[in-house]
Amino acid sequence: MQISETGQTQGGCPIDHNAISLADATMADPVLRAHPNAYYEALRREDPVHFDDKLNMWLVSRYEDVVTVLRDPITFSDKLGYEAMYASGYFEEFKQILDRDGGGFFPDVIKDDPPAHTRVRRLLEKAFTAHRVATLEPAITETIVGFIEKLADRAQDGTVVDGVNDFAVPLTISVICEQLGIGQFNAEKIQRWSGAVTAQISKMQDREAMIENAKLICELQHFIIQEMKDREANPREDMISDLVHAKTDDGGTLTFAEAVSLVRAMIIAGNDTTATAIGNLLFVLATQPEVAETLRASVDDERALNRFVEELLRLEPPVRGLAKMTIEEVELGGTKLPKHAHVLVLYASGNDDETKFECPRHFDHTRRNIAQHVAFGVGVHRCVGASLARMEIKVAACEIIKRWDNIKLAIPVEELTYLPTVATRSLERLPMTLSRRA
Repeated sequence: MQISETGQTQGGCPIDHNAISLADATMADPVLRAHPNAYYEALRREDPVHFDDKLNMWLVSRYEDVVTVLRDPITFSDKLGYEAMYASGYFEEFKQILDRDGGGFFPDVIKDDPPAHTRVRRLLEKAFTAHRVATLEPAITETIVGFIEKLADRAQDGTVVDGVNDFAVPLTISVICEQLGIGQFNAEKIQRWSGAVTAQISKMQDREAMIENAKLICELQHFIIQEMKDREANPREDMISDLVHAKTDDGGTLTFAEAVSLVRAMIIAGNDTTATAIGNLLFVLATQPEVAETLRASVDDERALNRFVEELLRLEPPVRGLAKMTIEEVELGGTKLPKHAHVLVLYASGNDDETKFECPRHFDHTRRNIAQHVAFGVGVHRCVGASLARMEIKVAACEIIKRWDNIKLAIPVEELTYLPTVATRSLERLPMTLSRRA
């Protein structure tokens, strides 16, 4: 799609070309991180592979370049990019704390590069087949309905509820703990553990915060190790047992360190990004009544409901961007990147690219290329739990619109705040009012 000299796309969608000056802007700015779309547009138009000197990272903003990076895990290393991001420059001290107090430092094997990544990836894919996810849907639906009804009861007299901390976060923690076989858990503690892990790739963490977060991760790892030892002695029908007793394609087993890192990844990724997506769903329903009407019209049409979820993921992706690192000098989008350039691949900007998605800020679940969004990534590192996340979001959307009405923000939209991270765009809280649908 072409953009005219007047700043309008051929479809008539306005583009504000004067909103952001790249000379003054940085992803380190919390205001910009909270409201990034004008910045993304300026990046794509003026400098699509842009060096942000405050972050010391190259920002990749155009859809075409995002996909190029994600499809080339050899040139653009996931492992090196992730490690350079980790612990915000305090990696050695962080590692020492975990070695001393947390049962060990366990690298995230799911972030390895091929071929090492392939061995673990194939193992995890068995846990998220379409058949297995379909068998989980009735139990997950029951859990989601329980949370929806509980919040409807609380809100019936006009009480303000928090769509993030009263609903999205505890819901997704409950679902992933059920799948992992963790029967007794403290949702608030798991939320703190999740925040501590994701802070390591936030790029916004100072040393004091790193130390406090490292202590929380030590707690998490001791919890995981205890659960794993229990499954070694008493296997069950759950994902922790699957990992502890798994056989890889080569007939081997996971090392203890690999198993710990994978259980940790499933606890964190299994709730954190899905909670962000469901929080985004509630934000859109509360601020765009026409989207709520679209959802209400789609609940009895499986295809329309699936397309609604895809458009939600495109419009408000839970992951803002993830890091890579070049293993050699390479040209990307007309810019020459040096060897070991630290790159932030902006999934959210790719999904907002007006040359790929016509009028990208408009919610349109009928758009022809709806499945080409990059909310879950592309290529070998595409989110392994995408099918489970899609199902949770779909069920939540369907049951919310059936059971809730008059969903509205309880504070001005300008007062909403987001977690301090470049990796996701996650609401800290979402005060809402709602009523039970007749």
